[in-house]
Amino acid sequence: MTNLDEPLRKVLGDKTAKVLSKGLDLHTVGDLLHHYPRRYAHRGELTPLNELADGEHVTVMAEVVKVQGRTLSRSPGYVLEITVTDGTGELKLSFFGRRGSYIPERDLSPGTRGLFAGKISTYRPRSGRPQRQLAHPQYKVVAARDADAAAREWADEIIPIYPTTKGLDIDAIGKSVATVLDLADLGDDPMPEVLRKRLGMISLADAYEGIHRPKDWEQLGRARKRLKWDEAFVLQIALAQRRRAAAALPARPRPSTGDGILHAFDQRLPFDLTEGQLQVGAEIAADLAKSHPMHRLLQGDVGAGKTMVALRAMLQVVDNGGQAALLAPTEVLAQQHYRSITKMLGELGQAGQIGGAEAATRVTLVTGAQGAKVRRASLLEAASGDAGIVVGTHALLEDHVQFADLGLVVVDEQHRFGVEQRDALREKVSGGRPHVLVMTATPIPRTVAMTVFGDLETSVLGQLPAGRSTISTHVVPPEKPAFLARTWERIREEAGKGRQVYIVCPRIGEKEGDEGDVPAPDEEGRRSPLGIMELLPMLEGELLAGLRIGVLHGKLHPDEKDAVMRRFTVGELDVLLATTVIEVGVDVPNATGMVIMDADRFGVSQLHQLRGRVGRGTLPGLCLLVTDAEPGSKARERLDAVASTTDGFALSRLDLEQRREGDVLGAAQAGRASSLRLLTLQRDEDVIRLAREEATALVEDDPELERHPGLAAELASLLDEERTEYLEKT
Repeated sequence: MTNLDEPLRKVLGDKTAKVLSKGLDLHTVGDLLHHYPRRYAHRGELTPLNELADGEHVTVMAEVVKVQGRTLSRSPGYVLEITVTDGTGELKLSFFGRRGSYIPERDLSPGTRGLFAGKISTYRPRSGRPQRQLAHPQYKVVAARDADAAAREWADEIIPIYPTTKGLDIDAIGKSVATVLDLADLGDDPMPEVLRKRLGMISLADAYEGIHRPKDWEQLGRARKRLKWDEAFVLQIALAQRRRAAAALPARPRPSTGDGILHAFDQRLPFDLTEGQLQVGAEIAADLAKSHPMHRLLQGDVGAGKTMVALRAMLQVVDNGGQAALLAPTEVLAQQHYRSITKMLGELGQAGQIGGAEAATRVTLVTGAQGAKVRRASLLEAASGDAGIVVGTHALLEDHVQFADLGLVVVDEQHRFGVEQRDALREKVSGGRPHVLVMTATPIPRTVAMTVFGDLETSVLGQLPAGRSTISTHVVPPEKPAFLARTWERIREEAGKGRQVYIVCPRIGEKEGDEGDVPAPDEEGRRSPLGIMELLPMLEGELLAGLRIGVLHGKLHPDEKDAVMRRFTVGELDVLLATTVIEVGVDVPNATGMVIMDADRFGVSQLHQLRGRVGRGTLPGLCLLVTDAEPGSKARERLDAVASTTDGFALSRLDLEQRREGDVLGAAQAGRASSLRLLTLQRDEDVIRLAREEATALVEDDPELERHPGLAAELASLLDEERTEYLEKT
């Protein structure tokens, strides 16, 4: 017997172990047992030889009537041809290789009866009519007396199809799995016996047997059910322990005072908050009043009023003597937030200034592009506590940026920041942790996964504020060239009405080799995506001649970017030609149209964010997705989905379906390594929720898993050093 940590070289030999390690990243007995088949095949019903069709996978029972080998002029040099019959017709079995190298030559002599399975093909000899054949078929010799029973058993056998690698085919991997399966000592079952019996689950040993060597489909189903549960349950144990530890972390409570700046702000609002904003605001206010850190996701479709909710939370903290930091991913967005918050607060944001209210705070901006004098003043306001609200970019994360009493961190568009970056802000609090509020319109797949797993409290704003307009989205496809011509007409029409339009390209394209945001050509060999500097001459020369066009991209100096945005904001430009630098936060109520060129080169979340720049006033918004993606392609399906809904969570689930959730316990994002093998969020939410309930109860009863050694061992193998460090930071 061997344990799960045993290196494969000690069980399978150096040669096989080396191939498994290099090709499939499998190093131990446990790794190989978790290398589950990607699908299963079975040979199916017996097919009479006179009913065979090209391309079909068939199983036939027949008798060998002729065995003949012949030399080939081309590699591999020799073919063994065996003719079989079942009385209805004849079929050739072809085995290519070296003379004398085939077991079939010994097994399948004339008069032998056997079962043969493979894919039917037709070949035409140099002389004679076309003939049906099976190349390298699977076969089983059967005795005449038990032929019928053997045929049924062999045809019904379930065949595991494993992910393979160069140097090891499916059969070799299957034999390796069978070897370790027979030798493995699984130790204590990680699932508590009482729970296993209550849920009607099979043992772990039976589950491994059923997933790798199922005798029937029912056994396979029971095995998959148990192993899916283990993935969900062990993961939920880790998250339950983490929630328990987080609840023990100190955070200064920031309860609502009922008066102060927040009360004055609410009294001066020229509109009523939506029911959604009031409900979500109450959830956040309750979290801020607790003595352990809030960790909440605020999800709301573009234009739902997330910034208003976040500002009210920040004011609640300021009323309690604390500070709030708003972390934005770009200079443009940081400046936009600074201006909009300053405008919304009015005299309530002018503490110590002429015209400031008696009860007021101060708002300051910290970015990397500020001049030395302005930056020093901003840093002093943050460090002294004079600024209750500090808005900034990644510059806020630098070591020399200090706060007097940081009570709340608001992260706008969390997918633009890594865990390390978000953690850096929280470390600026001594003797505790700040509360954290994360805002997004379309959560990345991993965030959706964390909400499903229950590791992230979620508030959803689904109601647009009064006066906000709807956005209609349409695909401009390659099969309808007239639609593209109409696109430029629509831009002219909007400009003729005094309205403004964004045109977005995937890259800058200002010189050869400059690919901007999107690499090109892509992996499918398509042309390079369009750059704004390539499109600009066409717009100015013919398509939109006479319109006032501005250009905005990430390589412009911050002062230039700010100047262009100001001109567009005050209506001095009809069209803003830009990259994704305008993806979040840009707020121009008069902008009613957006054209996204090569829209299939953007992700679902990006498209949803981009179109959120229009329809921000009382006028309806229009978004046109220009693409050369063909109907039926995955790219086209994505665009059609974006055009069909404005529900950010629905689009995130589409993203999740196409890219997977990444590693819920590690830093990997969607499409990369996952600790999940069988469990999927799309199909197994009920399993995940039940596992959370059971795991939470077990951890409350036995926090350190002292009475559950098998579960503790399984958890230790799941949480390597990197994942443990990641959990501590998140």
